[in-house]
Amino acid sequence: MIKNPIPWPNDAKCAACVTFDMDADSLIHIAHPNDGHRRLSGISMLQYGPKVAIARIVETYRKLGIRQTFYIPAWCIENYPEAIEIILEGGHEIAHHGYLHEHPNELPPEEEAYWLDRGIAVIEKATGQRPRGWRAPLYNISDVSPALLVDRGFQYDASLMGDDIPYILKTDNGSLVELPTHWGLDDWPQYVQSADLDYMMPIRAPRTGFDAFRQEYQVIKKYGGLWVPVVHPFATGRLARWEVFAEFLEQEVTAGETWFAPMEEIAAYVRSVKKSGEVHLRTESVPAYTGPIDVVKG
Repeated sequence: MIKNPIPWPNDAKCAACVTFDMDADSLIHIAHPNDGHRRLSGISMLQYGPKVAIARIVETYRKLGIRQTFYIPAWCIENYPEAIEIILEGGHEIAHHGYLHEHPNELPPEEEAYWLDRGIAVIEKATGQRPRGWRAPLYNISDVSPALLVDRGFQYDASLMGDDIPYILKTDNGSLVELPTHWGLDDWPQYVQSADLDYMMPIRAPRTGFDAFRQEYQVIKKYGGLWVPVVHPFATGRLARWEVFAEFLEQEVTAGETWFAPMEEIAAYVRSVKKSGEVHLRTESVPAYTGPIDVVKG
């Protein structure tokens, strides 16, 4: 069912990365710039991520001997240094996720570029190297985002939903590897309910909510695709939910049939097999449109 499956390393059946977006309370401040500081309950819910869940998640990864990727707004890197230290000590990738979780497609290009560059500087200072990957906050990548990323030396994007396997984004001045996911692999519809964030979903029990991730994984593994959950420490990192997730990871890491790797390593591998000619990857020229479509009345 996947026409051009990628031959994953060591004959793995699929590739996987559990990507955590550690947004913390940037979400409150970007959504409510005038009174976010007064929303104590919402702030406490989101701070659970860096203050409690991150250590739990990284410890699970240590026990399993895997490294994964964390997408973190630069403001959160500046404000939660202990969580960042824990992530870096575990050898995990820290990738770009905006400055204060701003939405690029709502910004003029010059403002998007400013926040992108400001975030790069913060990540470089914290990690000692420039970020290789980026995920637009709320997946809201803009028409100019890919070109901005290429100009700044990024190797991959993780904001789009256009395939079951990696593909190539082609801009006028270079290309990016796209490592896609989709809303069915996001934990917000399963676990998040917050009036402060204007998001009210019926919360699933931990195992019920995880079934969506498990079923997606089973089919991805069957056909050789890429499994990229987009989860959040304040949500999936909660005690009962993470216990379910950790049990699954232990089972699959022990089975040894899936390549668990940071997104930067997956992107580098994809580039290598493309360059060698082992696989033909679909290429998308971006942006898809240069302006609003013109529909003429008949």
